[in-house]
Amino acid sequence: MASPAVAAAAEPVRTSQHPLGPSFAEKFKPTKARQIIAEVLKTKLTGAAYTADSTSTLTRELADEIKQRLKSEGWPRYKFAVQVFVGEQRGEGCRMACRCFWDSETDSYAFESFKNESLFCTAAAFASYIY
Repeated sequence: MASPAVAAAAEPVRTSQHPLGPSFAEKFKPTKARQIIAEVLKTKLTGAAYTADSTSTLTRELADEIKQRLKSEGWPRYKFAVQVFVGEQRGEGCRMACRCFWDSETDSYAFESFKNESLFCTAAAFASYIY
């Protein structure tokens, strides 16, 4: 008869088949996201003029395009929130801040700014991994 220690050692160790987080290749890359945001802002806003009537539509279009581009990058199980702020260029300052409660191992953010003679724009994208 085998001793209890030998019998316990013979049993296979069961591990979870489901990873608890993204692999390194699947992790959100803020540098890549920042490039995407900068490209969208430059494409849409170069030569644009500030008009109060069209700003609400413009901000929604920018946020939607940034979000779609981020989703198409292939970061599975990430949820994105995009915030865009557009204002008239009048030499005034603007401050933007955020506070987030998240997992610093998987969640992150990226932001980028754009300005021309007529307007300025700041866009921030927040990526949260869904467990």
